Amino acid sequence: MKKLYCFDFDGTITNRDTMFLFLKFYNPQRYYLQFIRHIPLFMMMKMNFVNAERVKKSFITSVLKDETQTKLEEQAQRFLVTYKKSIIRKNALDFFKSIDHNTTAYLVTASLDIWVKPFADYFNFGCISTQAKFVNGKFAGSFVTKNCNGIEKVNRIKKEIDLSNFDKVIAFGDTEGDKPMLDWADEGYFNFFH
Repeated sequence: MKKLYCFDFDGTITNRDTMFLFLKFYNPQRYYLQFIRHIPLFMMMKMNFVNAERVKKSFITSVLKDETQTKLEEQAQRFLVTYKKSIIRKNALDFFKSIDHNTTAYLVTASLDIWVKPFADYFNFGCISTQAKFVNGKFAGSFVTKNCNGIEKVNRIKKEIDLSNFDKVIAFGDTEGDKPMLDWADEGYFNFFH
């Protein structure tokens, strides 16, 4: 039986949100300045007064806009090396070791490909994520794709993976944004690695 595993990243296989962690790692001074500036937006987002995707885009852009793709990729590799042992849940790592080598696995996440792709490569997984837009080798401050959350996770899986190659889809998540993927999969597991 050919299985497709779809793992959410933040909170599911990691023990914390990687967006804030990467942005702080990348440029601590700019991160703290922009974090303070974004506090009103974060509060309005928590109260559902503003769209979470807009706040996410605004915050990421405020820290990373106009940074070169080369520098971002180099720093993302450093981020992987620095944090892979401390943020990945042990239960997830043990599970990954037990996966049959003929099985296909993907990280399916709302986080940006900039810092998630190195983790996917490290685990030898595919990566479906929100994709950063680069113009002339610099981060344009926008995304090529929709925010990969909620039903968009299912849409992207269907678009990017030939599901006829698999007998069963098994998905893992930890938030409301993962529920559509968990409900759609043949088997869906909530907080499985917690």
